[in-house]
Amino acid sequence: MSVNLPAAASFMATHARLLDRRRFELLRGQTDVGAVLAAVDGYRNPDGGYGWGLEPDLRAAESQPGGALHAFEVFEDVAPGTSPHAAKLCDWLASVALPDGGLPFAVPVADPAGCAPFWAQADPAVATLQSTAFTAGVALRVARHDRSVREHPWLAAATRYCFRAIRELSEAPHAIELSFAVQFVDAAHDLHPEAPGLLDHLAAFVPPDGLAPVAGGSDGETLRALDFAPLPDRPARALFKDEVVEGELRRLAGEQQDDGGWRVDFANYSPAAELEWRGYATVRAVSVLQRNGVL
Repeated sequence: MSVNLPAAASFMATHARLLDRRRFELLRGQTDVGAVLAAVDGYRNPDGGYGWGLEPDLRAAESQPGGALHAFEVFEDVAPGTSPHAAKLCDWLASVALPDGGLPFAVPVADPAGCAPFWAQADPAVATLQSTAFTAGVALRVARHDRSVREHPWLAAATRYCFRAIRELSEAPHAIELSFAVQFVDAAHDLHPEAPGLLDHLAAFVPPDGLAPVAGGSDGETLRALDFAPLPDRPARALFKDEVVEGELRRLAGEQQDDGGWRVDFANYSPAAELEWRGYATVRAVSVLQRNGVL
């Protein structure tokens, strides 16, 4: 497997937003935690949440669960460093959570310019497993090194909601929801005794080859084994045989484009979002390959 890291760095310098440039530099040991946290601060609102296009296809200013997902990803990146803004983000999530502990897919958007319809048209009165799992899952990963997140009441309530919703699944959910549910249970594995049984429950819905077509997505849009289980040292990796993972790592390395970056296979809703997703995807690809020992 061959990856051209200088070309990836050139792509990031040419096309990526500042946040992902800083995240890429942190991966390569070329910057510090403070620089990455300063970059994500630009997306933070006074209410403690994150908006302003931190989720590239949700460009509205308001704080959103989608923004929380990406902010928590940054707080995970900087481990073992922490930020006081992580607990404040939990406070904001508690303020928009529904009585059952679940999160709506999105809260109301005042100006939908540049926003994907599924974000702008979401019902704020309905909790979804997808949105709750995608925020709580990465928050649980942050919780491994940040006690203020680990002990926050919002995370406890969101975790209970996800456990209930996953337990009640009797058929395969949408591929994206399934991937976030698997990642959530994987993250909960270290902290909650219910998690291993729920991972076994979800395993029945995960294709052995890891290929999960995205209903309603772009032509050919498919989730793959590394979307469910990107890391070699986590319980979710047991869902796939070694040869499946090795093939997916080769595929990921081989998807580097001539310009040095990686692409996504889903639709984007503005020219800015298309480039931002490419920067995000390049950070993710290098991170996954690095953590799997390919780089």
